[in-house]
Amino acid sequence: MKRLAAVALTLTLALAATAATAVAAQGTGQRVRDSGELRVCIWPDYYGISLRNPRTGQLAGIDIDLSAAFAADLKVTPRYVDSSFATLIDDLLQDRCDVAMFAVGMTAQRQQALRFSRPYLQSDIYGVTTQSSRVVQRWEDIDKPGVRVAVQAGTFMEPVMAAALKQATMVIVRPPETRERELEAGRVDVFMTDYPYSRRLLDNADWARLVAPPQPFSVLPYAYAVKPGDAAWLATVDEFVARIQQDGRLLAAAKRHGLTAIVRTR
Repeated sequence: MKRLAAVALTLTLALAATAATAVAAQGTGQRVRDSGELRVCIWPDYYGISLRNPRTGQLAGIDIDLSAAFAADLKVTPRYVDSSFATLIDDLLQDRCDVAMFAVGMTAQRQQALRFSRPYLQSDIYGVTTQSSRVVQRWEDIDKPGVRVAVQAGTFMEPVMAAALKQATMVIVRPPETRERELEAGRVDVFMTDYPYSRRLLDNADWARLVAPPQPFSVLPYAYAVKPGDAAWLATVDEFVARIQQDGRLLAAAKRHGLTAIVRTR
């Protein structure tokens, strides 16, 4: 009996392994079609990109529009999974979502861990300070002794500013704290951000002032990200980006959300 039980267990494990291999072999695209849903990682605090309204719970932004378009092209339903720049890599590698669609900067670190579509946006780094600030009046004032410069943990601004700042002190802001609250409270003098996020402050906060670099400082392309090991799925995502660049859907979505200035149409 023991021998029969051992044989049965071996067969069960073999069948389970075969089933797992078959699922893996299907690839993400087949899983998406079979399940009828596209799991999209977003950062729900990204103004103009994938912002969740705290009062209504509604999502809005260029990548909410475009992820819905991608799902429609695939004839499936989008399902949004909250992520962040700090957890992005783990969320994709642990299969919590099929694709990250929230203007993911193509940093060297992320390109080592993930695979990217062709870029569809790009942004430089900007400073945001208060209208009343006497410490930071222009870009050249940022890297001065005693200036406290905030960056959001996990964003591409973190490594760039860590390398660029020689005299100022960098402050890494982690949730639930925000760069805006740190600035308003006077704990930092300026925070660094990209073009989409800067629009949030300029559109909604009369106390905020943009500090732009006098020349390109660190322009980074943005794209959609997937986990490695599935070339067919990456090609599917990449082909979608190529289509929206050509058929006008990308530019139309950018116009709706005030991002025309940073669109890449090829």
